[in-house]
Amino acid sequence: MKILVMGSGGVGGYFGGRLAAGGNDVTFVARGTHLAAMQKDGLLLDSQIGNATIKPAKAVLDPAEAGVPEVVMFATKMGDTESAARQLAPVVKEGTSIITFQNGVEGPDIIRRVLPGADVHAGVARIASHISRPGIIEHRSPFARLEMGAKAGSRIVAFHAACKAAGIDAIQAENIDRNVWLKFALLAPFSGITTLTGHTTGPLRENPRTLALFEAAVREVIEVSKAAGTGLTDADVAGVMKVFQSNPPAMTSSMAHDHRAGKPLELEWLSGAVMRIGERHNVSTPTHRFIWQALAIDAGGKR
Repeated sequence: MKILVMGSGGVGGYFGGRLAAGGNDVTFVARGTHLAAMQKDGLLLDSQIGNATIKPAKAVLDPAEAGVPEVVMFATKMGDTESAARQLAPVVKEGTSIITFQNGVEGPDIIRRVLPGADVHAGVARIASHISRPGIIEHRSPFARLEMGAKAGSRIVAFHAACKAAGIDAIQAENIDRNVWLKFALLAPFSGITTLTGHTTGPLRENPRTLALFEAAVREVIEVSKAAGTGLTDADVAGVMKVFQSNPPAMTSSMAHDHRAGKPLELEWLSGAVMRIGERHNVSTPTHRFIWQALAIDAGGKR
């Protein structure tokens, strides 16, 4: 299958690498030292569930160099969504599907605005991975899953089959919007509070007051999701908290990694999105407003 990976970091680099190692025609869109390293030395997956080296790796700066793909795995940072979608205009033709695997809930709508008529679908990537060094994706967890819609058309069915053949844990969901928001109900609180405190999962859940703060943030996302009609219910609070309790003690968020590295944060698309969507539905989100205000000083990155 011919696949274009738009955003080759922890998510796109890892799953795109698995698909390439499985024999698919995968082109990675990247930039800077990560792009240079892939072009020179290939892409290495340093993973707890099995290493892989893709060499040579097809890596480009401009998607137009890749030709027309069957599927685009859209895995950029949320702040880059609009500009990345504009870059795709020359290669997104009839017969191409775009699946978003991003840290947020607003990506598909942004892409549809930029590329009217494009075949865009929401997806979910569940993985803790990041670029440890240029050309190397580090994955220190036994868990790595892709989720996509069950009713999204033949190209998505074929992509799902390609994932399974490459050894990826991939599922098709009857209500992908529910899956997207269920991930968001964990991700937005986890990203905000790990970044705000500088602590990983273990210490956060061992302190009763910090754990209560986390649960308050989860409840706010569930309330916003209910108002938006995505299929979540009050019962999902316990499910999200159970997942949090089961995560490895050393697990942290990609936003916390970015914060330590002085990079721009996805804050506006996580706690900021909870606030925006909540305001549209008259749902109060004071915990996420606090996270958003407290981290605003570093949202654009720092030295």
